[in-house]
Amino acid sequence: GTAVVVLPPADLNVVPDRAVDDIAAELELFDKALGWVREDMHELSAKLATQLRKEERALFDVYLMMLDDAALGNEVRKVIKTGQWAQGALRQVVLDHVQRFELMDDAYLRERASDVRDLGRRLLAYLQEERKSALVYPDNTILVSEELSPAMLGEVPEGKLAGLISVTGSGNSHVAIFARAMGIPTVMGVVDLPYSKIDGIKLIVDGYHGEVFTNPSELLSKQYAEVVEEERQLTEGLDALRALPCETLDGQRMPLWVNTGLLADVARAQQRGAEGVGLYRTEVPFMVNERFPSEKEQLATYREQLQAFHPLPVTMRTLDIGGDKALSYFPIKEENPFLGWRGIRVTLDHPEIFLVQTRAMLKASEGLNNLRILLPMISGTQELEEALHLIHRAWGEVRDEGTDVPLPPIGVMIEIPAAVYQTRELARQVDFLSVGSNDLTQYLLAVDRNNPRVADLYDFLHPAVLQALQKVIHDAHAEGKPVSICGEMAGDPAAAVLLLAMGFDSLSMNATNLPKVKWLLRQITLSKARELLGQVMTMDNPHLIYSTLHLALRNLGLGRVINPASNIQA
Repeated sequence: GTAVVVLPPADLNVVPDRAVDDIAAELELFDKALGWVREDMHELSAKLATQLRKEERALFDVYLMMLDDAALGNEVRKVIKTGQWAQGALRQVVLDHVQRFELMDDAYLRERASDVRDLGRRLLAYLQEERKSALVYPDNTILVSEELSPAMLGEVPEGKLAGLISVTGSGNSHVAIFARAMGIPTVMGVVDLPYSKIDGIKLIVDGYHGEVFTNPSELLSKQYAEVVEEERQLTEGLDALRALPCETLDGQRMPLWVNTGLLADVARAQQRGAEGVGLYRTEVPFMVNERFPSEKEQLATYREQLQAFHPLPVTMRTLDIGGDKALSYFPIKEENPFLGWRGIRVTLDHPEIFLVQTRAMLKASEGLNNLRILLPMISGTQELEEALHLIHRAWGEVRDEGTDVPLPPIGVMIEIPAAVYQTRELARQVDFLSVGSNDLTQYLLAVDRNNPRVADLYDFLHPAVLQALQKVIHDAHAEGKPVSICGEMAGDPAAAVLLLAMGFDSLSMNATNLPKVKWLLRQITLSKARELLGQVMTMDNPHLIYSTLHLALRNLGLGRVINPASNIQA
């Protein structure tokens, strides 16, 4: 495809200095941006008039005062007059103010730093908007950015996005998971890519090997065109499996569920023959909002999801923010976000968020009864008991209001090593368990999955991960509770063979991988899978496990769903 480079939206820190000759034009541009931001403030103030008291709306007046000629506006103009372009002048003034505010002793004044930064961002967005006018997206666009965001994917017209390249992040970050769900080849963490120089050139993105080729030769393009054609034929062949159950040659059933979050996932999941939703990421509707969605808005979103899959079960995970999932209107600043305030820790500290969400879920399930509630990031029984107490409270409130719903099955995510060792105690108090293999791998191996420097150490076939999974299954089944797994590992066809052998009760994955996993599990016996598991459990090296597994599957003639691009010599 063709590279389209997207610069990060309104990030003051990355604005370079640039000298300009036409100072009058820069001043005019800046005045225009000021006008637009003033308009935005008036509009926002009017929009929120019914929801805020007069004194709360005064914040907008503070913003408007800051924009005044005597304040920020005038200072920026002064810098522009020295020959600096408007964006650089804005950066200089805003960051200067932010620094000053952040050093103040008064907490109220310290908080004003974020107001100034927000205003600076808004102004910068308008200045950039004027500069870039509309980006043109050719057919087969390959989106390139220093840091891809889900919003950027949404900007590309439907049908035109062919590939993604991000300088930061790794194959396990949320954008990458979104991209996989959409079936788009993606390469993350290309740290040395001179991305500002590749706009408009031809690229090949090999998502299997994490490689990017610029200006590829004719021969290489031809080889990759053949791989694309092979993939297309394979996909067509797999479509025929949609109505068939996922059952091994010796009759072992393995329900295949999907992970969803976007509405687009629903249709995709149904086309691929999913048997339920193993993980609905409720934070996605929160992430696309400008504020916390109300109970009514959440109810409508959840109802749509539950109805779309009815009567199949839908497992809704309660709000899981923090780590690499931020809400612009609920900022969490931490030195170490993955070991910090995230998941259930946030919602238990803010029971009002948790109660509103749980009430919305319960009301949404009225008459459908296919809801399951899943609690993320549980590290011990105390958190679980607190969460269960709140769910029971929400259930009581909803029934008092006249909505007659049964209490849905409640489950716990096993994604913190502490939970692995408390599986039995946790299993006694809930109806099911679900392993989040992405986070569990990250925490067991002490590898930040978004960091490209250590991405090669992140490996869900690591012996420690496999042993932890076996322990969870053994302990949960001893308490008579089913266990599913909903990380990226479940969607890897070769890894799915090991998960089947371990005794998982269901696998949940992105819809794109579901047909490949189903095809492979239908071609193997449970006894063969167990034999393979026995073999790899004696090994001490993830690379050895990987190659043994892949070789064994190839020898059985089952290699076609593993990695179609493996024979290309670039």
